[in-house]
Amino acid sequence: MVQVVHDVDLQKLPVRFAMDRAGLVGADGPTHCGAFDVTYMACLPNMVVMAPSDEAELFNMVATAAAIDDRPSCFRYPRGNGVGAELPPGNKGIPLEVGKGRILIEGERIALLGYGTAVQSCLAAAALVKPHGLRLTVADARFCKPLDYALIRSLAKTHDVLITVEEGSIGGFGSHVAQFIALDGLLDGKVKWRSLVLPDRYIDHGSPADQLAQAGLTPSHIAATVFNILGQTREALEIMS
Repeated sequence: MVQVVHDVDLQKLPVRFAMDRAGLVGADGPTHCGAFDVTYMACLPNMVVMAPSDEAELFNMVATAAAIDDRPSCFRYPRGNGVGAELPPGNKGIPLEVGKGRILIEGERIALLGYGTAVQSCLAAAALVKPHGLRLTVADARFCKPLDYALIRSLAKTHDVLITVEEGSIGGFGSHVAQFIALDGLLDGKVKWRSLVLPDRYIDHGSPADQLAQAGLTPSHIAATVFNILGQTREALEIMS
């Protein structure tokens, strides 16, 4: 880490860091769990920090990192298979606008802002609550640093609840969003904010589904969090049963 600071970030060298085994890693267990990379990379002043929500976005972020020539950058990707997203033509990614997220589903009242693979869980959670009459907004942050301030401000001002979701430790994406929300005075607008992260402990090896359940980051957990914030305890219990 000291070498990254002194030899790369301080000099704004265009070094690209590709970090595999992001988030929970199933049978690889706690020794290979990628829980802390966002926290320690995003604290560096000049580092661009990004995470793809699917394999197509990974292609685009590889292209983005290759195009960044005035500072270091990094992207994380998980162990295992992709979700079946359509890949870019010719398997060549298109560089993204640095620091720009996107809206995947337009909803109302509650917004889920996912980072990396957690976006897929957010989409699944939105599908779980839809039969209960809730239409959630789901956004893909894409970048932890620089944050998409315009996107976060818009979500906070147009929704009653904003929930960030990530497969990473405390101090990562959600913490950066929280700092911006506090400094920008968005909490004065009475938006309720929550951050779902990995628990402050190591999670033993197991199936990815079991590990997500232990971490409280399954789509059902996210959906139950939505209901609990809205005071709908019965619906929260139903969704978890």
